[in-house]
Amino acid sequence: MEAAAAIGRKSIRIANGIVNMFVLIAILLLLAFSSYAMWDAGQVYAQASPTKYIAYKPTTENQGLSFGQLQAVNPEVFAWLTVYGTHIDYPVAQGTNDLKYVNTDASGKYSLSGSIFLDFSCAKDFSDFSSIIFGHHMDKEAMFGEIGLFNDKSYFDAREYGSLYFGGQEHGLEFFAFVHADAYDTDVFRTKITGAEAQQAYLNLLLSRATNVRTDVSVAKGDHIVLLSTCANSTTNGRDILIGKITSQTYPDTFKTDITKTANLVPLAGVDPGFWAHVSFAEKFLFAALLFLVVLLVVFLLIYKRKKRARSRSMDATQNRNI
Repeated sequence: MEAAAAIGRKSIRIANGIVNMFVLIAILLLLAFSSYAMWDAGQVYAQASPTKYIAYKPTTENQGLSFGQLQAVNPEVFAWLTVYGTHIDYPVAQGTNDLKYVNTDASGKYSLSGSIFLDFSCAKDFSDFSSIIFGHHMDKEAMFGEIGLFNDKSYFDAREYGSLYFGGQEHGLEFFAFVHADAYDTDVFRTKITGAEAQQAYLNLLLSRATNVRTDVSVAKGDHIVLLSTCANSTTNGRDILIGKITSQTYPDTFKTDITKTANLVPLAGVDPGFWAHVSFAEKFLFAALLFLVVLLVVFLLIYKRKKRARSRSMDATQNRNI
């Protein structure tokens, strides 16, 4: 009976040890996953930050030379978009379809934040009557995350202008309408609209759908407009669209701040960005898994040593009672 009771107590201790071990593993896995998720989210927003490419923004001073360096890395980058009074200050790319730059950054690398990109069917010289530029709706004022704010009249009224660099020259943007539409609304998301009558009908449609309109901006025959489109939080398939007229006149940026002080000024070409930048997602995950296993092994050893010391003390106490 005494031997059976001892075996029972030992079995209970073993079972408790196994349960405790599984609980510990679960906690460690949860911590590891949470840490990785936080790190990964941080990487996504870092990739989406406008400061990542600001060193390559074409300016009057550099005559587009820096922009040329970016184009050498990715020839599909052809323009630069700035919306004054926001953090929208990005290079614009165009692929052979509208899927590539959903998950590809301006340097041509995979990125969840994607890029600002022109509809593949639109002319790169913005000679179409209407052109559509897409970007992800992101938090932390990244990509096109601020487009939806133009639904607020005071916000819309305070931000009239922007700039669009293409063809080696800076052009002005004069924003005149904000529209909330459905992603599958083919009446709104149209390109290659030809003929003065059809173009006027399309413009009238946009104005009729607009929640905010700047009535002092006119679009005449021969003008060209651009739609900045992003996902909307308010509806499942909703899209927020800021509409502006492309002008030969440029406008001063009254909101301008020197964000180059916080910019990532590491060139994308000609300089090695470091080992970690060349590591693939799979390799990073493997590294994290190995690090986790090392930590887990250390924890196991500490627990084992603690239990061994506890058993030793228990045996010493038993022997002392038997003396």
